[in-house]
Amino acid sequence: MGVNVSVVAIDAGNSKTDVALIGEDGTVLSTARGGGFQPPVVGVETAIDVLAETLGRAVAELPGGGGPHAPLTPPGSSVHVSACLANADLPVEEAELAAALEARGWGSSVEVRNDTFAILRAGVDEPRGVAVVCGAGINCVGMTPDGRSARFPAIGRISGDWGGGSGLAEEALWFAARAEDGRGEASELARALPAHFGLDSMYALIEALHRGSVPMVRRHELTPVLFATAAAGDAVALALVERLADEVVAMASVALSRLDLLEEEVPVLLGGSVLAARHPQLDDRIAVLLAARAPKAEVRVVSEPPVLGAALLGLDRTGAGPEVHRRLRGQYV
Repeated sequence: MGVNVSVVAIDAGNSKTDVALIGEDGTVLSTARGGGFQPPVVGVETAIDVLAETLGRAVAELPGGGGPHAPLTPPGSSVHVSACLANADLPVEEAELAAALEARGWGSSVEVRNDTFAILRAGVDEPRGVAVVCGAGINCVGMTPDGRSARFPAIGRISGDWGGGSGLAEEALWFAARAEDGRGEASELARALPAHFGLDSMYALIEALHRGSVPMVRRHELTPVLFATAAAGDAVALALVERLADEVVAMASVALSRLDLLEEEVPVLLGGSVLAARHPQLDDRIAVLLAARAPKAEVRVVSEPPVLGAALLGLDRTGAGPEVHRRLRGQYV
């Protein structure tokens, strides 16, 4: 191919996949973006086909790559595949997906992690810290340089989770419905949620969701409405925002404790669409609560792309030196 690929970095979420091919010196040789990775919906092999198509386009962009069907691994070379994948929520799922990727022959070694690890690694200079991600769902992972990690199943209510954009929208609907019909505390949510869809009552919104004139998939649009209603002073909405902060701090604190980092200076990174939106009431409560539980923790929102984290995890695995890590990170600033 004329180039030496050291790491194939894959960050695959539910909605999109990013691939980066990294050289031995940390240079980003080529990149590509493709569709989402949803093995629970389409099956493992079909989901990996999406990764294969995206990888093929990245290979085609290599200097002398020879097109999307050119082999990635020349005879005698060593390429590590670092894949951070959505829906790899349990270690057994990571192992199954790693075996499926190994069968594709994209590299001489493969490591699969949950995609939350990519967000954490992207935001730290060494594999040490904790990340809490709140997008459609909520998850938390932690890691240390000696290879220890902390994680949660993070597959919904059956694993004890509360929060995430989808969960917040459902909670907001529940409280708003009860506010309107008298079973619950009065709340501005009863007006604000249906108004978002141009409707005049929760009854109308309930009917619209039930009968499909407002698709259920649009419920995620209500999460920003919840935060705006809380910011305007509504007690019910504010209680939901405060509970989310409690959940974020609970997950982070447990992960820090498992890794013996509660009393150390350590980064706690926040990622995902809900936390990246920087809602002041949520941010302030997280900061206050975490300061009480982990007083030396440094809280910040991750701005680096997750595929960088997947690439850095790959370099960690290959034993690349600090200058290689710095060169790679510098290309994503």
